[in-house]
Amino acid sequence: MPARSITSLHRSAPYLGAAMAAVPIAVGAAALVRSCRAGCPTAVTYGVTGLDGVAYGLALFVVAAGLTLIFGVMDVLNLAHGSLYLAGAYLTYLLSHGSLTALALALAAGALLGAGGGAALATALRPLTGHGHLHQALASLGLANLAADAYTSIFGGAPLPVSPPEVLAGSLQLGRHGYPVYRLVFIAVAAAIAAAVYLVVARSRYGVLLRATVADPVMAAATGANTRRVQTTAMAAGGVLAVTGGVLAAPLIGPAPGVDTTVLVLSLIVVVIGGISTGTGRDVGRGGSIPGTLAAALLVGQVQTLGVLAAPTAAPFALFAVLLTVLVARSRTAGQPA
Repeated sequence: MPARSITSLHRSAPYLGAAMAAVPIAVGAAALVRSCRAGCPTAVTYGVTGLDGVAYGLALFVVAAGLTLIFGVMDVLNLAHGSLYLAGAYLTYLLSHGSLTALALALAAGALLGAGGGAALATALRPLTGHGHLHQALASLGLANLAADAYTSIFGGAPLPVSPPEVLAGSLQLGRHGYPVYRLVFIAVAAAIAAAVYLVVARSRYGVLLRATVADPVMAAATGANTRRVQTTAMAAGGVLAVTGGVLAAPLIGPAPGVDTTVLVLSLIVVVIGGISTGTGRDVGRGGSIPGTLAAALLVGQVQTLGVLAAPTAAPFALFAVLLTVLVARSRTAGQPA
């Protein structure tokens, strides 16, 4: 894309973000007017539901950030990413037995599993990097199907309950609503993960190598950077983020057949929406930016939660209306003459 078109796209990002937000707001407002004839939800209800949206959005961010790293650095469309999330959720079911120590053990085991799984995926998919995204998608989708069959064989086809540690199992009173303490702790931990990922990508030496590898792998290799190691590390880091998201979010989005597909689809939507928020100079690459991914994940979380409260019948379509709006706006902006 010509430089002037890219600049135009970057400058229009706030307007595109407003367009993204306008769709669910309009749908919610119309449904709210209609539902208020029978009695409106209270402001506290909306506040609590919005807080649920933040937790849900941050869970998606942890997974989508890994997908952004993988797609940005290796240019690999990894459709097995949701399987790593589900592995983390099942790991929490197996190892977490109501104590913080057990949860910490699940996190440590998840980090090892995610790093190993990500590195193995990097090795398996590297021969396909020069054959286009279709080959990568088919290969990783095949691995995802094998993993899904294995999960069903081991854990069965029913959803499995995962309880938070007992010390975090209580609730805080918000107005007339009790809000789970674990969700508040999850929001804080996920926000810390988001900040850590951003600082690593934007401020660390590894982040410099990461961005250099994305911008020009040949030039980065000529300066002495081991681009293959950077790519494998990015894949492993993406795996760690996906499994960590599954471990931490298991009490929110529990392990069950099909959860891997749901999380993958929502994460892909987050990456697509967050891709317009580039241009800060600290982009991960073709997959968008970390701040853009975070903003998109929070938006998706609100659409998925407040949308259900405001417009239960229209909520399933609101997210795809947002995605369609973004894609149309991006294509029109990208098509402007240089």
